[in-house]
Amino acid sequence: MGERFRRHARRLANTLLTSSFLLLFPLAISFTASQSSPASAPVPVRLHPETVATFDRYVRLTEERNEAELKRGSALLWIDSLAPAQRTEGYAALKRGEVQIQQLSTLENGKPMVCPGGMIHHWVGLVFIPGAKLEDVLAVLEDYDHQSTYYSPDVERSKIESRDGDHFRVFLRFRRHKVITVVLNTEHDVHYFHDAPGRAHSRSTAVRIAEVENPGKSDEREKQPGDDGGFLWRMETWWRMEERDGGVYVQSEAASLTRDIPTGLGWLVGPFVMSIPKETLVFTLDATRKAVETTFKKQP
Repeated sequence: MGERFRRHARRLANTLLTSSFLLLFPLAISFTASQSSPASAPVPVRLHPETVATFDRYVRLTEERNEAELKRGSALLWIDSLAPAQRTEGYAALKRGEVQIQQLSTLENGKPMVCPGGMIHHWVGLVFIPGAKLEDVLAVLEDYDHQSTYYSPDVERSKIESRDGDHFRVFLRFRRHKVITVVLNTEHDVHYFHDAPGRAHSRSTAVRIAEVENPGKSDEREKQPGDDGGFLWRMETWWRMEERDGGVYVQSEAASLTRDIPTGLGWLVGPFVMSIPKETLVFTLDATRKAVETTFKKQP
């Protein structure tokens, strides 16, 4: 009786193990496939006219606010709009070499704008470069042929395509990584303005953004702009530079347009489109400070 019971128990255990394996095997295959599939190729999306129209309105309203502030000519740095205690702490942080950053939202008729089929990212950041002169900062910002050195690894290639005085047409190749790696070929139209002694600003528009497929390989190619991964469809930038307090304050404001986060792919696309705009702005300002200090402050 005991032996028959043991044989029955062994057969039952084997049956259960086999069933468990058959149940788990498809899940294991599925997990392995998902791990080995290229994470850099989420489902492509298309940029729709209504998405562009909303972003264009957003930029127009933001531009109007910028022009009004520049025309006013005082309290030009975003930190100046803070409450006194916050402003004092902010300036102290800048003097310690920190980047101060704030998220912005341009309103339309007093309400936030809803962008169908896309997400608008809007940040402003500020850095202080002690001992620098305005011409030092402008020399770095306008040296587009060497921005792949100043802003590496975010900027992989850079060159001036044309220049007419303070008007530039430039090429920048971005490489950005956050869970996935995205490479973009971009062209920018940039104007610089000298507002007063020790004060200047610039306005930059990305006139072309093309995602690069298989970058660095023999079959590298550009995807059709607006019919790609949607990691950066539009980008507008406003810079302000003010020399005072024994150095130069450098402020950069950037508004960009990306795809929205698709259902089921938030883990893949979300970290890139949500965090990259902020992190890129912080990196850009910090790299600008380092480039000015390295390039000019050591000169006699």
